[in-house]
Amino acid sequence: MLAFPTPDPKLDTGALHAALATANLPALLMVLYQLTGDARWLDHPYRPTRRFGMDPNDSGGFSEEIQQEIRQAASDAILAWAKGEPAQVARPSGQRLIAMMGQIVSETVPPEYEVMLAEQMGFVDTEPQPHRRTQKPDFFVVVIGAGLGGLMTAIKLKQAGIAFTVLEKSTHAGGVWWDNTYPGAGVDTPSYLYTFSFFPRNWPTYFAKRDGLIGYVDEVVREFDLAPSIQFGVEVKSLKYEQARQKWTIVAHRSTGEALEFEANAVVTAVGIFSQPKTPDLPGRDDFDGPIFHSARWPHGLDVTGKHVTLVGTGASAMQILPAIVDQAASVTVFQRSPAWVIPVSNYFDPVPESVHWLIDHVPYYHAWYRFSLAWTFNDKLHATVQIDPEWPHPQRSISATNDRHRIAFTGYIKEQLAERPDLQQKCIPDYPPWGKRMLIDNGWYAALKRPHVELITEGVTAITRHGVVAASGIERKSDVIVFSTGFESNRHLFPLKIEGRDGRDLREVWEDDNARAYLGITTPGFPNLFFVYGPNTSGSGGTFLAWSESQVGYIVQMVEAMVDQGLGAVEPRQDLHDAYNIRVDEAHSRMIWSHPGFTTYYKNSRGRVVVLVPWRVVDYWQMLRKARLEDFVTEPQSTQREKESI
Repeated sequence: MLAFPTPDPKLDTGALHAALATANLPALLMVLYQLTGDARWLDHPYRPTRRFGMDPNDSGGFSEEIQQEIRQAASDAILAWAKGEPAQVARPSGQRLIAMMGQIVSETVPPEYEVMLAEQMGFVDTEPQPHRRTQKPDFFVVVIGAGLGGLMTAIKLKQAGIAFTVLEKSTHAGGVWWDNTYPGAGVDTPSYLYTFSFFPRNWPTYFAKRDGLIGYVDEVVREFDLAPSIQFGVEVKSLKYEQARQKWTIVAHRSTGEALEFEANAVVTAVGIFSQPKTPDLPGRDDFDGPIFHSARWPHGLDVTGKHVTLVGTGASAMQILPAIVDQAASVTVFQRSPAWVIPVSNYFDPVPESVHWLIDHVPYYHAWYRFSLAWTFNDKLHATVQIDPEWPHPQRSISATNDRHRIAFTGYIKEQLAERPDLQQKCIPDYPPWGKRMLIDNGWYAALKRPHVELITEGVTAITRHGVVAASGIERKSDVIVFSTGFESNRHLFPLKIEGRDGRDLREVWEDDNARAYLGITTPGFPNLFFVYGPNTSGSGGTFLAWSESQVGYIVQMVEAMVDQGLGAVEPRQDLHDAYNIRVDEAHSRMIWSHPGFTTYYKNSRGRVVVLVPWRVVDYWQMLRKARLEDFVTEPQSTQREKESI
């Protein structure tokens, strides 16, 4: 829930006018309406045009005359508010809020979003936090992983007064953002979305790079005093559930090799799906006379200046690495099995002006509306576009009329970027529908591909030699450095952890290695008191991991609180509800683009089942997880060891 600035009668007029010159006008219009209550700001000619792709649409598509009118009216209204004039629509709700949301994004927002968004935007009071419980000395939680999901879990457990520790294999918090140090590493979600809703910050760039994200992680750890609760350099190897004692035994190793053992009433895994790199086992790899590594394991201090570099794969990391090293390398050879659809974003490299920070810090409601417009574009707006129209007559190229329009637009963008290189156009235009695989952002990828010392080869690599790589056709290219951008063990959830549950059940066997299923993506029958952040079918097809994980963590902590408050020793989901939920998941995916036969993706396992993505909208999943229901679980009262042995 976002907080709003308070009125300041000494508000700097000059700073206000400078800031308004850079404001996002659709967001500013909503501020103007809330402050004045004047309904004309919700009608023609003040309706923004629809944004193209992921463009921020700061001008709203308005004429210069209308832009100036909006800025002047906003200035008057903000100055009046600063001097004590109350906002006329301080807490919009119901149909009025839905209408405002529809105006800022220039499309219809369904009414079911009203409750969720009113809460997230700070327009309603959330339920008051219960009195902080006194920590029970006999109840303890282990959280595995200190990435963003693990840190969020730690924060919520701490606020609930529940004893815990976080075990992190690395020497620093941050998860994938600590591990990935390759040139150009960054997030492809807007910075102002890639932020905990309860801990906003002013970002220096619209799309954060790795170091900026680690800076945010450090701020989170300091603000919530998490350092004493994190044990770094501790890698968990196995978990075993002790039925008689209703506890988990956790075996881990320090980076020094020292073996450790922990005991917990409940375990929360927050290891993510991008922690275990996947690299091809190519003949000759051990003979290569130079650095050879996965992009997630970029060697510290590696300098590629004057080197012949080979990039194997064209996924998200490769698309960031190439533009970042192209000016230093003597040559770059890129091996591509299939091209990706790419989205243009005009402000990808732009710094966020201080004037925008000023607006967020001093103007009421601006941050809420700015963040909402980003969230809608990067989250649920996409959901309708990935639904298959069974009557669509051209399934070989797209899945619906809307999807086909996207294909035409994205194809036009690629042709425009590669206008003088028809050879590259042929290599870079995908032959499968847009959105079927992870969509990537153009961060200078096409500009880099056009450089004379860059070669794009549309084949896989079949062998490594001492001085280079060999493609499927037999061609060989000299290389001094080989980088695998070949993905992760994303569809093998919790790999390589060994987890033994009730009656000795092995989770890897239950999940058939890469066929994981969980109730709500969070917990699995036979494994009591074990909860997953970023579990099976919980990754969003659009938007940010944080939009989904905040709901997951809230649900998990509710379950842990119920265990503590009601004296429960074990909770595990009912098998019937687990099975029914996963049938719904699979049925929903069968109607979505992921079932299209024209491509492979890490979203699917070896059987072709989608195991990574959630098929729901953010609002649907939020509603499912808003309140944890103990009746969905098989529960056991907490028992002493003596009581257990006497049964």
